[in-house]
Amino acid sequence: MSLKQRLLDHCQQYVQQRLDTVTHALEAARQAANEEGKSSVGDKYETGRAMMHLEQEKLTIQLAEAQQLQQVLNSISVEKASPTIAEGSLVLTSQGNYFIAISAGKAELDGRLYYLVSLASPIGAALAGRSTGEMVGFRGADIAIHEVS
Repeated sequence: MSLKQRLLDHCQQYVQQRLDTVTHALEAARQAANEEGKSSVGDKYETGRAMMHLEQEKLTIQLAEAQQLQQVLNSISVEKASPTIAEGSLVLTSQGNYFIAISAGKAELDGRLYYLVSLASPIGAALAGRSTGEMVGFRGADIAIHEVS
Protein backbone atom coordinates (compact mmCIF):
# COMPACT_ATOMS: atom_id res chain seq x y z
CA MET A 1 0.00 0.00 0.00
CA SER A 2 1.37 3.41 -0.95
CA LEU A 3 2.25 6.04 1.61
CA LYS A 4 -0.45 8.35 0.22
CA GLN A 5 -3.05 5.58 0.57
CA ARG A 6 -1.96 4.94 4.16
CA LEU A 7 -2.30 8.66 4.95
CA LEU A 8 -5.73 8.76 3.30
CA ASP A 9 -6.74 5.70 5.34
CA HIS A 10 -5.60 7.52 8.49
CA CYS A 11 -7.82 10.48 7.56
CA GLN A 12 -10.75 8.13 6.90
CA GLN A 13 -10.29 6.48 10.32
CA TYR A 14 -10.23 9.95 11.92
CA VAL A 15 -13.53 10.87 10.24
CA GLN A 16 -15.13 7.50 11.03
CA GLN A 17 -14.23 7.94 14.70
CA ARG A 18 -15.85 11.39 14.67
CA LEU A 19 -18.95 10.01 12.96
CA ASP A 20 -19.22 7.17 15.49
CA THR A 21 -18.77 9.50 18.47
CA VAL A 22 -21.32 12.05 17.26
CA THR A 23 -23.82 9.38 16.22
CA HIS A 24 -23.66 7.73 19.65
CA ALA A 25 -23.98 11.08 21.44
CA LEU A 26 -26.94 12.05 19.25
CA GLU A 27 -28.68 8.74 19.92
CA ALA A 28 -28.10 9.15 23.66
CA ALA A 29 -29.51 12.70 23.55
CA ARG A 30 -32.59 11.52 21.67
CA GLN A 31 -33.10 8.67 24.09
CA ALA A 32 -32.79 11.01 27.08
CA ALA A 33 -35.32 13.39 25.54
CA ASN A 34 -37.78 10.54 24.94
CA GLU A 35 -37.40 9.21 28.48
CA GLU A 36 -37.98 12.60 30.04
CA GLY A 37 -41.50 12.40 31.41
CA LYS A 38 -43.82 15.31 31.97
CA SER A 39 -42.98 16.70 35.36
CA SER A 40 -45.33 18.43 37.75
CA VAL A 41 -42.81 21.24 37.80
CA GLY A 42 -43.61 22.60 34.33
CA ASP A 43 -40.90 25.27 33.96
CA LYS A 44 -38.08 22.88 34.87
CA TYR A 45 -39.42 20.34 32.41
CA GLU A 46 -39.64 22.87 29.60
CA THR A 47 -36.15 24.23 30.31
CA GLY A 48 -34.73 20.71 30.33
CA ARG A 49 -36.46 19.86 27.05
CA ALA A 50 -35.16 23.07 25.45
CA MET A 51 -31.59 22.31 26.55
CA MET A 52 -31.84 18.76 25.20
CA HIS A 53 -33.17 20.13 21.92
CA LEU A 54 -30.22 22.56 21.67
CA GLU A 55 -27.80 19.72 22.34
CA GLN A 56 -29.42 17.65 19.59
CA GLU A 57 -29.12 20.57 17.16
CA LYS A 58 -25.43 21.00 18.00
CA LEU A 59 -24.77 17.29 17.50
CA THR A 60 -26.70 17.28 14.22
CA ILE A 61 -24.44 20.08 12.93
CA GLN A 62 -21.35 18.15 14.02
CA LEU A 63 -22.68 15.05 12.24
CA ALA A 64 -23.22 17.03 9.03
CA GLU A 65 -19.67 18.43 9.25
CA ALA A 66 -18.20 14.94 9.69
CA GLN A 67 -20.24 13.66 6.75
CA GLN A 68 -18.94 16.54 4.65
CA LEU A 69 -15.36 15.60 5.57
CA GLN A 70 -16.12 12.03 4.52
CA GLN A 71 -17.36 13.29 1.14
CA VAL A 72 -14.15 15.26 0.66
CA LEU A 73 -12.09 12.16 1.40
CA ASN A 74 -14.18 10.05 -0.96
CA SER A 75 -13.42 12.51 -3.77
CA ILE A 76 -9.64 12.27 -3.30
CA SER A 77 -7.70 9.98 -5.60
CA VAL A 78 -4.21 9.15 -4.36
CA GLU A 79 -3.45 7.43 -7.67
CA LYS A 80 -3.31 10.65 -9.67
CA ALA A 81 -0.07 12.59 -9.55
CA SER A 82 -0.28 16.31 -10.06
CA PRO A 83 2.78 18.50 -10.57
CA THR A 84 1.08 21.20 -8.49
CA ILE A 85 -0.21 20.91 -4.94
CA ALA A 86 -3.89 19.98 -4.73
CA GLU A 87 -6.11 17.66 -2.69
CA GLY A 88 -4.42 14.29 -2.39
CA SER A 89 -0.89 15.69 -2.73
CA LEU A 90 1.93 14.55 -0.52
CA VAL A 91 4.25 17.52 0.00
CA LEU A 92 7.73 17.25 1.48
CA THR A 93 9.13 20.63 2.56
CA SER A 94 11.97 22.11 4.57
CA GLN A 95 9.51 22.73 7.42
CA GLY A 96 7.64 19.41 7.47
CA ASN A 97 5.71 16.86 5.48
CA TYR A 98 2.10 17.54 4.52
CA PHE A 99 -0.71 15.42 3.15
CA ILE A 100 -3.36 17.65 1.61
CA ALA A 101 -6.81 16.24 2.40
CA ILE A 102 -8.63 17.32 5.57
CA SER A 103 -7.43 18.92 8.76
CA ALA A 104 -6.91 15.83 10.91
CA GLY A 105 -3.84 16.60 13.01
CA LYS A 106 -0.73 14.58 12.39
CA ALA A 107 0.28 11.00 11.74
CA GLU A 108 3.57 9.20 12.18
CA LEU A 109 4.30 6.56 9.55
CA ASP A 110 7.59 4.76 9.02
CA GLY A 111 9.27 7.03 11.57
CA ARG A 112 8.28 10.25 9.76
CA LEU A 113 5.77 12.83 10.87
CA TYR A 114 3.08 14.01 8.43
CA TYR A 115 0.67 16.87 8.97
CA LEU A 116 -2.81 16.17 7.62
CA VAL A 117 -4.15 19.51 6.39
CA SER A 118 -6.88 20.82 4.12
CA LEU A 119 -6.48 23.34 1.33
CA ALA A 120 -8.57 25.71 3.47
CA SER A 121 -6.03 25.65 6.33
CA PRO A 122 -3.48 28.48 6.40
CA ILE A 123 -0.57 26.24 5.37
CA GLY A 124 -2.73 24.43 2.80
CA ALA A 125 -3.74 27.72 1.21
CA ALA A 126 -0.10 28.87 1.13
CA LEU A 127 1.00 25.63 -0.57
CA ALA A 128 -1.94 25.32 -3.00
CA GLY A 129 -0.96 25.40 -6.66
CA ARG A 130 2.77 25.40 -5.92
CA SER A 131 5.21 22.80 -7.22
CA THR A 132 8.56 21.17 -6.49
CA GLY A 133 11.44 23.62 -6.18
CA GLU A 134 9.33 26.65 -5.25
CA MET A 135 9.68 28.72 -2.08
CA VAL A 136 6.66 29.72 -0.03
CA GLY A 137 6.57 32.45 2.58
CA PHE A 138 4.51 31.40 5.57
CA ARG A 139 4.28 33.21 8.92
CA GLY A 140 7.62 34.89 8.47
CA ALA A 141 9.46 31.75 7.38
CA ASP A 142 10.57 30.64 3.93
CA ILE A 143 9.54 27.08 3.15
CA ALA A 144 11.24 25.17 0.36
CA ILE A 145 9.08 22.61 -1.42
CA HIS A 146 11.33 19.58 -1.95
CA GLU A 147 8.83 17.16 -3.49
CA VAL A 148 5.21 16.99 -4.58
CA SER A 149 3.61 13.64 -5.35
